[in-house]
Amino acid sequence: MTMNFRKVLIANRGEIAVRLIRGCRKMGYQTVAVYSEADRQALHVAVADEAVCIGAAPASESYLVVDNILQAARVSGADAVHPGYGFLSEREDFSRAVQEAGLVFIGPDPFSIGAMGNKSASKLRMIAADVPCVPGYQGDDQTDATLVGEARKIGLPVMVKAAAGGGGRGMRLVHQEADLLGAIQSARSEASNSFGDGQLLVEKAVLNARHVEIQIFGDRHGNVVHFGERDCSVQRRNQKVVEEAPSPAVDDSLRERMGAAAVAAARAVNYVGAGTVEFMLDADGAFYFLEMNTRLQVEHPVTEAVYDVDLVEWQLRVAMGEALPMSQAQINARRQGWAIEVRLCTEDPARNFMPQTGPLLAWRPATGAGMRVDHGLREGGVISPFYDSMQAKLIASGATREQARHRLLQMLDETVLLGVNSNQDFLRQIIAHPVFADGHFSTGFIAENMPADTLSDARRPDATHSALAAVMLYRCAARKLADDAGLDSELLNWQSSAPAAVGFKLAAGEDTHLVTVKALDESRYSVQDGSTERVIELMAVGALDVQFMVDGKASRASYAQAAGGIWLRQNGLTLCYADQTLAAAEKELAGSDGRLTAPMDGKMVSVLVATGEQVSKGQTLAVLEAMKMEFQICSAVAGVVEAVAAQAGQQVKARQLLIALKPAAS
Repeated sequence: MTMNFRKVLIANRGEIAVRLIRGCRKMGYQTVAVYSEADRQALHVAVADEAVCIGAAPASESYLVVDNILQAARVSGADAVHPGYGFLSEREDFSRAVQEAGLVFIGPDPFSIGAMGNKSASKLRMIAADVPCVPGYQGDDQTDATLVGEARKIGLPVMVKAAAGGGGRGMRLVHQEADLLGAIQSARSEASNSFGDGQLLVEKAVLNARHVEIQIFGDRHGNVVHFGERDCSVQRRNQKVVEEAPSPAVDDSLRERMGAAAVAAARAVNYVGAGTVEFMLDADGAFYFLEMNTRLQVEHPVTEAVYDVDLVEWQLRVAMGEALPMSQAQINARRQGWAIEVRLCTEDPARNFMPQTGPLLAWRPATGAGMRVDHGLREGGVISPFYDSMQAKLIASGATREQARHRLLQMLDETVLLGVNSNQDFLRQIIAHPVFADGHFSTGFIAENMPADTLSDARRPDATHSALAAVMLYRCAARKLADDAGLDSELLNWQSSAPAAVGFKLAAGEDTHLVTVKALDESRYSVQDGSTERVIELMAVGALDVQFMVDGKASRASYAQAAGGIWLRQNGLTLCYADQTLAAAEKELAGSDGRLTAPMDGKMVSVLVATGEQVSKGQTLAVLEAMKMEFQICSAVAGVVEAVAAQAGQQVKARQLLIALKPAAS
């Protein structure tokens, strides 16, 4: 059956919306973007042929409102809807509503989404289809007592998982029986907030395994094929960080067996379109079904690179009723080379990967052979707290895994993102790590090889980094004074007497640097840091880049001036130096004065204390949700609650007062 359409509404945002718009244009389709009030200036709005506002900033009032999406399709004249991934993409009711509205849904049918969208129900189907599954409980009785009892029967360690949704949310690994009840309640709460469904399942934890998934594709002519595997084993908190194709752990024989199991899983639900069947691969070669994602995946570009295909094009062709463009044998013959992808997220690895928001001062993605960057960023835009922290994907491909890895390192070195903390430097540490380079790792890679203390240590700058930051702050201040006074640039560092030293107090992360800068001439600066003095020569200064010489060595860096400081990226380290030269002294421990403030913009999920209540040090007083994650607000001191300044459901800004305590006498 042929399904004709000419205009596609993209029911998503950010990098995936931009990617889908590019794919639709390649096929000659017009595109309609939808946006919330927070995304009015977003890149996906700018690149689409048309754009329709669908509501307020929170996703629950815009991107997750089916009626608003359908109304946008009606007013724009769109006759097809592509859900992308995330948001409504795996909602059976959305797929059905689109079809009932007379529109083409570029994705699987409602039945397939419903059959595979719930992990408990899909696992039962896979058992019936003889697809290997992890032992566990996926029953309807969801009481705490039943889930705790079933976990005991299975035997610890177990994985508590949300039956709906994905992305690592609503998942808890439990090693100790004493932690079971708390993990179940926490997972249920997070699942309810993220997916609107608190149903859980419990499975035997398969430790030290690899996470390997198979890309499948089906059409309405009875054909189902697979595009081999992607290895997604490098994860943090059950969320993928690095993905690659093919997997270093999969040979041709295993690929054939896993591919056959994935195709069987797809056939069990009459699957149409792009989907992914995820497996845990044990060290002994046994593999177990995890779940099926009934949508395009974040990591689809690595498959596109290795098989030289456009999966969005395939989605559009299948949605039109066409048969798959290739047979399994033809697909297998196309596999060539290697591709690795990393997820660039605005989060701070030094602060337990806390999501970050704020203005994007500089954004320049790397370019070159074998390099691809999918993103939805606009320099000068704002990273908001309402959506996921993933902002871009960096994908490198090559003839071999090592060539792809080196290209990715180059991409991470050359990409510039300033204004908001990101995981860019952390990603480079992963790709450069000898264990990753060797290819022999499991889902425990980050926990085993990159403990929290090493992440903090890696964020400490060397003397050149901090000295250059002081020089650039000095120069930016001098430049502003010269501009304000209308001076010629040649007079930038001119002085009528001996060079005057200017002291700076710079705070970067947990460290404070006391640095003195003295301009020697128009390009050379003497920098005193403690007992060490060095001369930095600025060879060329642009709007974003600086070339400099120190200790006879030429180097380069990227910078961006911020309110009250400067961002600097040099030698694989990106830091924001806050200029505290004139700032009053701060207390040593945040919250030690009894004032608990929001660590970021977000929404209050719950407030757990009331005025007059006695609290202990370390007690959780409130829970904040930001970028689809929950964060506990804990007291730094023992004391009595004097005031509660925020309520559950309230949207709060970073550093806004939430709770005030009267600290107990020490």
